[in-house]
Amino acid sequence: MPAVRLSYFDFAGGRGEDCRIALHLAGVPFEDHRVRGPAWQAFKPETPWGGMPVLTLDGKGMIAHSNAILRFVGSQHGLHPSDPWEAALHDGVMDAVEDLRCVVNRTLGMDDEAKRASREAMAKDEIPAWFAHLEALIGDGPFLSGSTLCVADLKIFVVRRWFTAGVLDHIPTDVVAPFAKVTRLAEAVAAHPGVVSWYAR
Repeated sequence: MPAVRLSYFDFAGGRGEDCRIALHLAGVPFEDHRVRGPAWQAFKPETPWGGMPVLTLDGKGMIAHSNAILRFVGSQHGLHPSDPWEAALHDGVMDAVEDLRCVVNRTLGMDDEAKRASREAMAKDEIPAWFAHLEALIGDGPFLSGSTLCVADLKIFVVRRWFTAGVLDHIPTDVVAPFAKVTRLAEAVAAHPGVVSWYAR
């Protein structure tokens, strides 16, 4: 059994997917612990903060929250900038992705009409504004750090795919279409040999 286990829900998205890809790119053998149905309620009390993803290392314990996991894996395996300033810029992008997820997730418990109104409004204003900020941070690319893929790129790739996959009611799948640099980055991540091999496994 691998000495590393990543626990997350059983789907190829959300906060756990970028962590899975990061571990794969790092060449770290890990148990891809997919928590299904009622097993979550049994596992939840074991987690540090009552949520997932959680990275468990034998002899160490658990690390909670996707950004902490990504920074840990990235800094250990050349997937996070070594320069403190550049690393902080990447950290800011990853934290902003979590802010964006929270904007959408706050609608999950709404009734249908309230959800429709809220999501249509955010698709008109908040979501395009967020991607415009991100677009301004991307240089000649294709990645945030130029030619080097980092964990922040994985996080952008996964969250952009969330919006284009057609799984979010009342948010058009072309909401991110105007942002050419973001699209270029996501396409470069998807074409990266390590990412290709992750999805081909």
